[in-house]
Amino acid sequence: MTEGAAPQLPRRPAFLDDPALRSVLAAIPDARIVGGAVRDALAERPVTDIDLATPEEPQGIINALQRAGIRAVPTGISHGTITAIIDGRGFEITTLRRDLQTDGRHAVVGFTSDWRADAARRDFTINAMSMTTDAVVFDFFGGIEDLRAGRIRFVGDPATRIAEDFLRILRFFRFAARYGRSAPDAATAAALADAAPQLERLSPERVWGELRRILAAPNPSDALALMGTLGVLDHVVVEGADLAAMQRLLRTASPADPILRLAALLGGDPDAFADRLRLSGAEREELLALKRPPVPAPADDDAALRRMLADEPASLLIGRTWLRGEDDAAWSALRDRLAAMPRPLFPLAGRDALALGLAPGPQVGALLRQVRAWWLAGGCVADAAACRAELARLARG
Repeated sequence: MTEGAAPQLPRRPAFLDDPALRSVLAAIPDARIVGGAVRDALAERPVTDIDLATPEEPQGIINALQRAGIRAVPTGISHGTITAIIDGRGFEITTLRRDLQTDGRHAVVGFTSDWRADAARRDFTINAMSMTTDAVVFDFFGGIEDLRAGRIRFVGDPATRIAEDFLRILRFFRFAARYGRSAPDAATAAALADAAPQLERLSPERVWGELRRILAAPNPSDALALMGTLGVLDHVVVEGADLAAMQRLLRTASPADPILRLAALLGGDPDAFADRLRLSGAEREELLALKRPPVPAPADDDAALRRMLADEPASLLIGRTWLRGEDDAAWSALRDRLAAMPRPLFPLAGRDALALGLAPGPQVGALLRQVRAWWLAGGCVADAAACRAELARLARG
């Protein structure tokens, strides 16, 4: 059997029969599926993105696709990547590469026809496999066995591979959170710890992107604990991390929401974190809102909950309850109550004040705020007529 080739999978992955993929592979017959699709097929997990590699150089890929009537887009031609567009879907096809120069952030690559050389430049053994249309897997570095053992292992020397791209530190923990079931060997742990300060050289967007993926894993508990033990977390969450709060949250049935988990993990200033790692406006807003009071409690009556719901949506209030790390029957019942309660809406607007003959101006806003405070104090049950009567009473006084 060819070097690195493994027997066919016990079951042929369904995605290999995708008509769009088969059309692309028919146009470039020496291409193979690479990376995550192979890993997830072997792990019997859903395959989403399908990437291909080929010894063919970029212009040859373009020519072959065009001859087959498939649109070719040079999305990363300097690095050998062409995207084939067919039936509204994209398949990235990259020429086999080898690293010519690395600096810890970027790599200069050259093209090659050597599949092993291309696999050797990938980060982890579980990501360094390729698969033919016949479901034959090429595994030069023991990725199949590592996947079965839940072992995240660098291709080659860990320190050398990390020095090529320091983002691989966080990628290690991302894959550990999803596929890992065993601790790293001593050389890997030492390399991760030694290189951790270099994370501060990377772009904030890349660091946040990887941390977000770690937090989105089904259960990142062990990966985050290891990040703390090795000192990696200190260089990612420099504002201060609260691993105990994160572990409390992860022991509940809370959703795998990365911003909710970030709110638990972040022990320091959330504004400073959002600034430093350049969170989007929506991410920042959600993070800050989760960290603010009030937090509903099981002892709160319906009137108290309605007052909270008048100002903030149920999803946010429920998120704050998860941050308490409580998951017993009382807290579960509270979340059900919040989810079932309609959000009360204050029934007055400026036009109601103008209809009473009040002149437009600051007085209108001040009166409406007073009526709303009265409405809130009453549990948000007064209807529009009652609120208008209160507005008229205040206006007369």
